[in-house]
Amino acid sequence: MSAAPPRDPRVRLTWVQPEDLVGHELRQAAQDGRDAREIGERWYAAGGSPAPDRAGASEPPAPPRLRALAGELLDELAALGAPLAADEPTDLDAIVAACPHWPGTPESAPAVADRDGLSTAGRGRTPAVAPSRLHAAWLGRAAGCLLGKPVEKLPLAGIRALARAAGNWPLTTWFTARGVPAELLAAHPWNRRSAPTSLAENIDGMPEDDDLNYPLLTLLLLQRHGRSFTTADLARLWLDELPAGRAFTAERIAYGNLLAGVEPPETARRRNPFREWIGAQIRADVHGWTHPGDPAGAAAQAHRDAVLTHTGNGVYGAMFTAAALAVAAGGESDVHGCLAAGLRVVPPHARYARAVRLGIETACTEGEFDAVVDRLHAVYADTHHWVHVLPNAALLAAALTHADGDFTRSIGNAVSGGWDTDSNGATAGSLAGLLAGTPDALPHHWTAPLKNRLATSVPGFDGIGFDALAALTHQEALRP
Repeated sequence: MSAAPPRDPRVRLTWVQPEDLVGHELRQAAQDGRDAREIGERWYAAGGSPAPDRAGASEPPAPPRLRALAGELLDELAALGAPLAADEPTDLDAIVAACPHWPGTPESAPAVADRDGLSTAGRGRTPAVAPSRLHAAWLGRAAGCLLGKPVEKLPLAGIRALARAAGNWPLTTWFTARGVPAELLAAHPWNRRSAPTSLAENIDGMPEDDDLNYPLLTLLLLQRHGRSFTTADLARLWLDELPAGRAFTAERIAYGNLLAGVEPPETARRRNPFREWIGAQIRADVHGWTHPGDPAGAAAQAHRDAVLTHTGNGVYGAMFTAAALAVAAGGESDVHGCLAAGLRVVPPHARYARAVRLGIETACTEGEFDAVVDRLHAVYADTHHWVHVLPNAALLAAALTHADGDFTRSIGNAVSGGWDTDSNGATAGSLAGLLAGTPDALPHHWTAPLKNRLATSVPGFDGIGFDALAALTHQEALRP
């Protein structure tokens, strides 16, 4: 009987090791126009490594002297001047001032019955949103996320090869290993954590994912504190209800900063090279869903959430998404109008706004979506991490524009473009679900495998149905 292999005594946490953060911060500095060449030369001369390409931690761990140097250099990098700061403010008042078309207060809506027979009277200045529309949004978010889970972290070529081998390109249904040659599966292995629950042959309800955990946490936040919540309220909620191991990138850094006694919004800035990645954008849906017809209110609420972990473009991702979803929740039936509403809450000279405009313009000029994706990858793939908000914003906008409101094409486009596949699929599905209006309007092959059941580690929600989540969300949408 052979002896079991020795267990690794180390704890290699992803997204937090100082020696892994320096490379990411050097890349972010280059994108920001900060001159970090001298700091980079010192890092590499001392034996430092670039940031891990796709994983969250490098191997092997750095020796103590190099780890200490990494901390010093991160602080030096944070002190460098930011040439783009004037065009990319984080303060809400400055953002509003920079947006020439910031949405106004919504006009009073007449009292009419929606498709569920619920009156909009007494709702203040915004229209009501039907529970059925929210149900479709929850289902859409789950289906889009689940479609992207097995190919998260895979390169674009691998995603295309796996889907084409199964006869599923363009994407019209779930990924599967059935019929895919063994050598191709070996060359492009599925995401190891997700494949057991997200391939067509394995789906049995909606498995846990941070793209669904965060909307649940936002729902909890509104139930406990209402629309007047503060960023500090969100921080305390996370410490109470979010397992640290379920947070990643900027959220994990901010969580650690909270435990170290750092107060928000400094939690987003201290040694956090992920502050302009996609994390805040995936937390924005409930803010939009509960502000039907009020993109300004949705964006302002999403801002209070986002600044716990993000700055600049990372914050704009949350505001853009919340605003676009808010107008869809209010009855807007045109996806292009939703995207335009999202752009009105983003400073027009910011890189995020440029990314969204690039995605829209590219989608409007290319007939085949593969050509759209190739053009976006030519712009971003060599300069930005696959979780950075900018390439994903461009892809999301392109996917939704090219799909023109069609649900299957919306989530299929978003996932087929690579980068953060589950997050983009989730946001695309959320908006496309709202536009569809009811669960019955979504294709059955996307919703049936979800079995109206969501797995999560967020307390009180494990196993909950999407219909129940829609009802709870509707209560918060009605709250003054």
